Amino acid sequence: MALPDNFLWGGAVAANQCEGAYNEDGKGLSVADVMTAGDAHTKRRITDGVIPGEYYPNHMGIDFYHRYKEDVKLFAEMGFKCFRTSIAWSRLFPQGDESEPNPAGVRFYHDLFDELHKYGIEPVVTISHYEMPYGLVKKYGAWRDRRLVDFFENYCRVIFNEYKGKVKYWMTFNEINAIEFGPWNPAGLDIRPDENRMQVIYQAAHHQFVASAKAVLLGHKIDPENKIGCMTLFGVVYPETCHPLDAKAADDMMATMLAFADVQSRGEYPQRLLKKLERAGITIQKEPGDDDLLRRGTVDYIGFSYYMSMVQAGRPTEAGRAKGNVVAGVVNPYLPSSEWGWQVDPMGLRLTMRLLYERYQKPLFIVENGLGATDTVEADGSIHDSYRIDYLRQHIQAFKAAVEEDGIPLMGYTPWGCIDLISAGTGEMKKRYGFIYVDRDNDGSGTLERRRKDSFYWYKKVIASNGEDLD
Repeated sequence: MALPDNFLWGGAVAANQCEGAYNEDGKGLSVADVMTAGDAHTKRRITDGVIPGEYYPNHMGIDFYHRYKEDVKLFAEMGFKCFRTSIAWSRLFPQGDESEPNPAGVRFYHDLFDELHKYGIEPVVTISHYEMPYGLVKKYGAWRDRRLVDFFENYCRVIFNEYKGKVKYWMTFNEINAIEFGPWNPAGLDIRPDENRMQVIYQAAHHQFVASAKAVLLGHKIDPENKIGCMTLFGVVYPETCHPLDAKAADDMMATMLAFADVQSRGEYPQRLLKKLERAGITIQKEPGDDDLLRRGTVDYIGFSYYMSMVQAGRPTEAGRAKGNVVAGVVNPYLPSSEWGWQVDPMGLRLTMRLLYERYQKPLFIVENGLGATDTVEADGSIHDSYRIDYLRQHIQAFKAAVEEDGIPLMGYTPWGCIDLISAGTGEMKKRYGFIYVDRDNDGSGTLERRRKDSFYWYKKVIASNGEDLD
């Protein structure tokens, strides 16, 4: 079977990495707004509020807030069927705990979604994508506090009602399982030295599970047409060798990464996670009715990010450490690496899809995938990014095989950073993913002019042929 005619070809961004306008029209600070710039070798720092003299790359992003009409027109020129973005929670609720939303924020997303629909582009919206209100961090300690479930539910009630009929594809929390490996972006958690890290993380995760379940139930009630998914960070994990300890290490890592989607899709905590928490002396505080909420509030589809596979070793190894999206293992000697050290494995995407579908029996949606690379603008203004085309071609071939040969239902494909944006991990502009080049440098200089890369024209052809023409 070929890709369906209604396959959702598109691209993906996050509000905090592209919108800018961080303090305009009543918007409050988000957790992304207090992160300084870094690079491949320097971690981003989290500051206590916005400190004068520090450089915060997300404050301007790529100025999508003021330029979205120009950008959406370019997406339409490529033939996008959908566009994945997020709603900046603090644009609607500046501190996060208000009862009524900021009208200017509500209006912006009406305008954006109307512009998308003008070109027949379906919005795919992440409700919380690494940009929770900073006010909730300062006042409540972020997702440590159960009260955030109610604030999130109120936020969801507003957006489900406001954008009813304009948005039908939603995801609750971006890469919800990333909290295990880097808790600031997904949950606003800065773990204190006197805290039990595991206790804090899994209690916060429970609050997010409950919030996600409530959002699913609410979204279905407000509009039965809504399709609400989870969004998990995942890539198949290989053992370094066929030694049983390596095989166990790989399986353990996959179980850890999939535990969050298990809760959101199956409606209960997996036994291995419960035993892991028990061994560590971790007790999750639940309220009466939580388990029932989780059972009833399961997601409609599995959204996931795939950039690379991983390798795990269960014994001492001489292999070097790999780099990756939030989490990585040891280097796979059989795979090439990107400029940023992320290993390239198209077959891993097919294996990931097999594993996810066999485990959950729900439609899949590849909502992030792509190659971060340095692009060169030639004297004539052209950008020849054949390396990006090669990466995407191989991954499209892989997911097509998963659909056509393995029979896996796939809703769509939205490569990450379809227009160049601020890197979440490093805060760089130099690490570019887009089909559209944005003239902005790591230090914030540049005109913000948009240019079409070679990959722009290639992807336009891919979409027009529904994935048949990949040359």
